Amino acid sequence: MVRRKHFLRQLLAAALLLIVVPGSLQGPHEKRLLTILLESYNVLERPVANESEPLEVKFGLTLQQIIDVDEKNQILTTNAWLNLEWTDYNLRWNETEYGGVKDLRITPNKLWKPDVLMYNSADEGFDGTFQTNVVVKHNGSCLYIPPGIFKSTCKIDITWFPFDDQHCDMKFGSWTHDGNQLDLILNSDTGGDLSDFITNGEWYLIGMPGKKNTIVYACCPEPYVDVTFTIQIRRRTLYYFFNLIVPCVLISSMALLGFTLPPDSGEKLTLGTYFNCIMFMVASSVVLTVVVLNYHHRTADIHEMPQWIKTVFLQWLPWMLGMSRPGKKITRKTIMMNSRMKELELKERSSKSLLANVLDIDDDIRNVSGVAGNSSTMTTSLGPGFGRNATTIEDAAIPGTSTGQRDLQLILKELQFITNRMKKADEEAEVISDWKFAAMVVDRFCLIIFTLFTIIATVAVLLSAPHIIVQ
Repeated sequence: MVRRKHFLRQLLAAALLLIVVPGSLQGPHEKRLLTILLESYNVLERPVANESEPLEVKFGLTLQQIIDVDEKNQILTTNAWLNLEWTDYNLRWNETEYGGVKDLRITPNKLWKPDVLMYNSADEGFDGTFQTNVVVKHNGSCLYIPPGIFKSTCKIDITWFPFDDQHCDMKFGSWTHDGNQLDLILNSDTGGDLSDFITNGEWYLIGMPGKKNTIVYACCPEPYVDVTFTIQIRRRTLYYFFNLIVPCVLISSMALLGFTLPPDSGEKLTLGTYFNCIMFMVASSVVLTVVVLNYHHRTADIHEMPQWIKTVFLQWLPWMLGMSRPGKKITRKTIMMNSRMKELELKERSSKSLLANVLDIDDDIRNVSGVAGNSSTMTTSLGPGFGRNATTIEDAAIPGTSTGQRDLQLILKELQFITNRMKKADEEAEVISDWKFAAMVVDRFCLIIFTLFTIIATVAVLLSAPHIIVQ
């Protein structure tokens, strides 16, 4: 009994839907209509009742946004919607015969549509539109509104920069149909639609008038029709005024102030001198900043630090500026001791034996108890060539040596290779650290010199004027 009541409720609800919502069978009607319309439809056929008459196409443009104005490449990039309306003679039906279906949405590849393109396109694909559906009404009226990102060529005139106006054209027309076959008509006398335009931060949109042109080209005797929209924009000058014009005016005013002083006044030349000093200081600071960055990014593989740079920028100049490195306090005594220690180190290394250089040990360690005997035996077993007179491991090799002695030679050779690699890595790290510290020293030195120069130049100019301080 409960199931029967539930079924009756569902049946009553379905009956109410059929009564309240007429035309619920629109799906089958639309399918039948599409089958009948497209069954014999030819997308290559120009849809007119009389082939001797042109097909009228209403054309409009809705500008959404000015994306970019490339002055260098003379390209205007915009976001816009095209608006094309025409009547297709082959797409008409009686809506009462198809369940009240008044319009259809059909993909453009199944219908004839005008081959309207932008003539002055600079896009890589030439046509930057997105292919949307065509809305077809029962009277044959077709509406096609493809959006797109358009790159158009534009002759940029920067004579009056930054107070310049630019006029960029967007020229649209049929690519293959002449004016006798397809006639473009502006859908609005005011030009393009600017109701949804997004304001640009750099350019102010003055207007976008449209004009229909009929031109006879040299290639063909038939007239060709195009619709040209002119985007009129004006550069916003507030940014350039405060960042370009005002600094230039102030710099020029400083130069002009010198002419307001009396000829017998010595400050006339002093002011010009001060102005030149400031310009020289700014230019010098840029050059020295480049030098500092160059020193900071140098490596041991590319640059080798000369001895005079080590002496000046790593010893004497840091000592004069009071700079020091972590764990290395720089004084005059340490500078002299470092120079003396380097000389002694060179002499000591030249007098050490091969084994001591390879293992980075002192010769005296072989005299220690428990080690001296082994070292003497090692030196004796390797032959008289292994000692102070041997320069490499290969020089210490003796023909006829035993297998153990050869293994010892190979071990010593590997130790020498590993030691050299470790020393090289440490030396490269030390060279990089030295270049970075030299860059810091130059930076600190320039800071002090330019600060003193600015203070001295400013004070000298101000004190040379007799009426700066009112008595």
